[in-house]
Amino acid sequence: MFETAYMAAFAAGLLGGVHCVGMCGGIVGALTFGLADNRRMKLTDSMPYQLAYNAGRIFSYVLAGGLMGGLGMLLAQLMPVYYAQRVLLAIAGVFMVLLGFYLADWWRGLSVIERLGSRIWQRIEPVARRMLPVRSVWQAASVGMLWGWLPCGLVYSMLVMAVSAGSALEGAGVMLAFGLGTLPNLLAIGALTGAMAHLSRSASMRRVAGVSVVLLGLYTLWQAW
Repeated sequence: MFETAYMAAFAAGLLGGVHCVGMCGGIVGALTFGLADNRRMKLTDSMPYQLAYNAGRIFSYVLAGGLMGGLGMLLAQLMPVYYAQRVLLAIAGVFMVLLGFYLADWWRGLSVIERLGSRIWQRIEPVARRMLPVRSVWQAASVGMLWGWLPCGLVYSMLVMAVSAGSALEGAGVMLAFGLGTLPNLLAIGALTGAMAHLSRSASMRRVAGVSVVLLGLYTLWQAW
C-alpha cells in the first residue's frame, strides 16, 4: 500500500501541474524576474536559483508530511493496524477524487480549505517579501521553504494521504514523492512563464488532469477495499 501511495502522490503532483501554473506561476515569475539581469537572461545561470526555490519548497512539504504521518500513527493506534491503514487509505482516496474534481474545475470545495490555510500564510508572506530580491542560492532556498506553506488545495489533499501512511517516515516519503512530481512543471514555469500560463487556462488540459486524478483516487479506494 505504501508503494501505491508513493506512485499516486507523484502522479498527482505531475498531473496537478495545470493547477500549479495558476497557483504558483505568479510567484515563480516574480522570483525569476527579481534576479539580477545577468543571471535571469541565461537559463544556465538562473537554473541553480530555480532548483534552490523548489528544494526549499519540497523540504517544507516533507516536514509537513512527517508531522501528518505522525498524526496518522497516533490515529492508527485507536484500532487494529490492519483496519486503521485501510480506513486512512480510504480517506485519502476520497480526497483524491475530490482533488480531481477540483483540478477539472467541476467542484471548488477544496478552496474552503485553502481559505483556512490563508490565515497562516498571512503571517508568513511578509517575512518572505522582506527576503526579496534574492541575491544568493541559499537565500533562494530559504524563500522556497516559506513558499512551501502557501495555502493550496492540491498540497492539503496530499497531506491527508500522508496521514494515511501511518508513520512520520512514510508520511514524509509521500510528500517527497508529491514534491518531486510537481518539480518538472514548476521548473518549466520558471523557464517559460508565458507559455505555461496559457496552458493553465486550457479547460481541456484541466479536465484531463482532473479525470486522471479521479481515477487514481478510485484506484486508491479499491486498494483500501
